[in-house]
Amino acid sequence: MKLLVVEDERKTASFLRRGLEENGFVVDIAEDGEDGLHYALNNDYDLVILDAMLPRRDGFSVMSELRRAGKSTLALFLTARDEVPDRVRGLDLGADAYLVKPFAFSELLAQIRSLLRRGSNRQPDVIRVADLEIDFTQHRAIRAGKRLDLRPKEFQLLGLLARRAGDVLSRAVIAEQVWNMSFDSDTNIVDVQIRRLRAKMDIPFEQKLIQTVRGIGYVLRQEEG
Repeated sequence: MKLLVVEDERKTASFLRRGLEENGFVVDIAEDGEDGLHYALNNDYDLVILDAMLPRRDGFSVMSELRRAGKSTLALFLTARDEVPDRVRGLDLGADAYLVKPFAFSELLAQIRSLLRRGSNRQPDVIRVADLEIDFTQHRAIRAGKRLDLRPKEFQLLGLLARRAGDVLSRAVIAEQVWNMSFDSDTNIVDVQIRRLRAKMDIPFEQKLIQTVRGIGYVLRQEEG
């Protein structure tokens, strides 16, 4: 799932990106309100995390413009503005939640997951394909009763394939969703990570779930017959 963080304090933005990516999210960063509004209007995000105090355009203005433009993207204010009128204003403008700095990352993560579960883009917390089980809330993957030791990007890659099980995903789609990058035909990052993932969750088991569709990409599905 793809998140936008609009935060001008670079240390905080870096902390958020690292923590969210480790929990399986793709993250874009905007460092001021104008860029944040542009990103949010021109891209499809599952959730926008928004500071109230931003250069060029404050977060309240960003929130107002988003809703005025008809964007229903889930939004969470994450700000040091802790007065009740600020909270009321943020929620009245259309934000779905309001969390005050300083904050516990675990609480932010719980808020994000709660919003995504309630949102129109709700995804199941647990996905099963054959003998593979992926629990997104526990950040855990199990194959035939054995827990898989996956790195964050490997888990994110497997999660993408599982959420789209049965769909053939091109290398370009995988690169965008997992690494937030445009796919370059000279780059083999997708193929390398697929090989590493297969070594952990396919090769040790009789049934192979990750299949290559030559010239297109990859698909996670149970072999028939």
